[in-house]
Amino acid sequence: MHRKVVMIGIAGDSAAGKTTLSQGIVNALGADQVTSICCDHYHKYNRKTRKELGISALAPEGNYIDIMEQHFRALREGQSILMPIYNHSTGDFDAPIYVKPTKYMIIEGLLPFHTQRMRLNFDVKVYLDPPEELRRAWKIKRDTTKRGYTLEQVVESLDKRQDLSPRYIQPQKRLADMIVRFYPPEGNLAETGGHLNARLVLKPTIPHPDLTDVLEHGSNGYKPALRLNLGRYEGVPADFLEIEGDIDAEKANDLLKLIQGHMPPDNRLSADRLGRYQTGLEENRSYPLALAQYLIAYHMVTSGHVIQQMRGEMM
Repeated sequence: MHRKVVMIGIAGDSAAGKTTLSQGIVNALGADQVTSICCDHYHKYNRKTRKELGISALAPEGNYIDIMEQHFRALREGQSILMPIYNHSTGDFDAPIYVKPTKYMIIEGLLPFHTQRMRLNFDVKVYLDPPEELRRAWKIKRDTTKRGYTLEQVVESLDKRQDLSPRYIQPQKRLADMIVRFYPPEGNLAETGGHLNARLVLKPTIPHPDLTDVLEHGSNGYKPALRLNLGRYEGVPADFLEIEGDIDAEKANDLLKLIQGHMPPDNRLSADRLGRYQTGLEENRSYPLALAQYLIAYHMVTSGHVIQQMRGEMM
């Protein structure tokens, strides 16, 4: 495959935080450099037909997998696509839009790693894995405030789809290079926002940055704000990066600056735009989210640097 575009895949169950994670990276690098698209647009049926047929959007048969394979590869090779548009507010399809790839592409959705042909397009594969109780709370809040569902409809949908995620969505976890898990801290299990802890499983399938200097400056008073432990994930050696949810703004910004030092010098990433998310009309900030986004952006920028060097050698 002729690589022209850096592609990052972000997989996870419904309301796992995929759009929040990807949108922060788009904002930090700039929409002129990054385009994020959602696999939901490749649903095969509208909401009414799915209900009539008894087919879930989580199942492969409810999506145009073959079209995703074609479009992912076209974008990877720098070709434009005509992308279908699924409207979550109406549950139906709008007119397709023309998508011209930018330097970086983020593909987020339920099934971006479902086939090998899809997976081969990605420089980095990320899986979002929040605890089920937290994901349910996020989904109820999102679907009742933004997608026009009642509480009863969301709960019914969650109950009906319980067996589908383990069958189709969760198997993608073992295919990911990074697994990101936001979870409530001990003593505050009701936390659902900016003070969630984060755990990143960094598998050796891609070269992660040496964070020694970051960890040395990670003390957060009485306990370290960051910890890195070597362990095993499903029998494979991996690094486990723990980020405390109560990390203060000053310490977090110091650590972001240190990570910036690992980036190629010509990057245009604005750390101030990382970690931000909306609660209604109010903008909030999570520093564990910002640090997770920064590490993903690191892989995007360094992969882009490699592609640029390869092009220069070929000229």
